[in-house]
Amino acid sequence: MSREEVMERLNGVFIDLFDDESIKINDNTTANDIEDWDSLEHINLIVAIEQEFNIKFNMNEVTSMKNVGEMVDIITSRIGA
Repeated sequence: MSREEVMERLNGVFIDLFDDESIKINDNTTANDIEDWDSLEHINLIVAIEQEFNIKFNMNEVTSMKNVGEMVDIITSRIGA
């Protein structure tokens, strides 16, 4: 799976979780860019991403992600994209 495919699937997770069809994430997207992305929704987002990609983040990965680009990098490294 290419990085672009990961980003596309990840965008779908964001749309579903935040119930907002207008969301278009990119590498620089952060919680500040999405209105309802707070600490509770971050946990729900991590769980939804783990389910979508059949992976499990470790605590260090969860706390070190600064933006969507870093999220995609971790996902692609895990799924061998």
